[in-house]
Amino acid sequence: MARGDRISFRGGTQIDMPLLLAIVAVATLGVVNLYSATSVYVDAGRRAALADVYVSQVYWFVVGGLLAMLVAAIDYRHFERLAYFFYVGGIVSLGLVFVLGADIRGSSRWIQIGSFNFQPSEFIKILIILVVAKYLHDDPKTEPRTLLDLAPAAGLVGLPVVLVMAQPDLGTSLIYLLTAGSMLAMTKVRAQSVVTLVVAAAAAIPLSWKYVLRDYQKNRITSFLDPEHDKTGIGWHAFQSRTAIGNGGLSGEGFMQGTQNQFGFVPDQYSDFPFAVFAEDWGLLGSVTLLATYCFICIWAVHVASQSKDRFGAAVAVGVGAMFFWHTIFNVGMAVGLLPVVGITLPLFSYGGSSVVTMLIGLGLLMSVSMRR
Repeated sequence: MARGDRISFRGGTQIDMPLLLAIVAVATLGVVNLYSATSVYVDAGRRAALADVYVSQVYWFVVGGLLAMLVAAIDYRHFERLAYFFYVGGIVSLGLVFVLGADIRGSSRWIQIGSFNFQPSEFIKILIILVVAKYLHDDPKTEPRTLLDLAPAAGLVGLPVVLVMAQPDLGTSLIYLLTAGSMLAMTKVRAQSVVTLVVAAAAAIPLSWKYVLRDYQKNRITSFLDPEHDKTGIGWHAFQSRTAIGNGGLSGEGFMQGTQNQFGFVPDQYSDFPFAVFAEDWGLLGSVTLLATYCFICIWAVHVASQSKDRFGAAVAVGVGAMFFWHTIFNVGMAVGLLPVVGITLPLFSYGGSSVVTMLIGLGLLMSVSMRR
């Protein structure tokens, strides 16, 4: 042991034990929670289908875990040299969605490979982290940046945002923008440029409402603003989620004992609303423990960034932490009714192979930076 919190290996690399334990804790809770979410007391046919969901998720955890270990074992600086190459491949995959994509619930976000559905937009999150980190590494200005200075980064992020919005996928687009924005906050920006960006963003809101957002997306936002208006329609998901969380009370109803979940009242309980299942089973105490673990991972990412040997590693660490932070904020906010339902997953809790593998690869990148700081 070189330090109390890291295990040393030949070559100077050291496993970050606090980070590893936090990842294992969240992943374990996620698998346990998914078992509860997919073991509902409804008809036998649905139970069998949900059992397949659980087995599939465990499979993707294994795949993602192996990829995370591989990424952690590779010096993160190799990814800096390949960042633009990976980015171009990712953009091509987003374009292929419109040609080869499978339509699910009115959205073309998946490419079918054999019996699996692959969602390119999930993996683009990692590529955005890499290319923005490379931008910050290649252009290490100390003086405040202008809008012209930020134009290359804006273009790199804006292209996938436009492609994903066309699928349509508002939630993923928001994650792209917020993750990149959090990384760019590492650099100084002129006050005049900040004011211009704020004014432009404010002006874009009514334009986006009129010309960009689909009707169902508008309905979700209006339902959030007036949750009592249509509780049995567009607001049903959020209403049932809040009810399940309230049922949990202080200590919860017990594992697999939450009535809202077990009797199938919470829609999409294993994808959009796993936090509602967890809160109903384990209550406020369990929920606070889970959120504290997420918070630790995000704060630890900033800690790793502060000790990184170079700007690229620091930016990658901040990017991974930001991705986790915004995913958690939005998903939990959706579940408790503080944010509109936009389909953003809860890291390592929500069902979805692409989401799980993406999050684990991101954590592998964070571990790679931490092991070489």
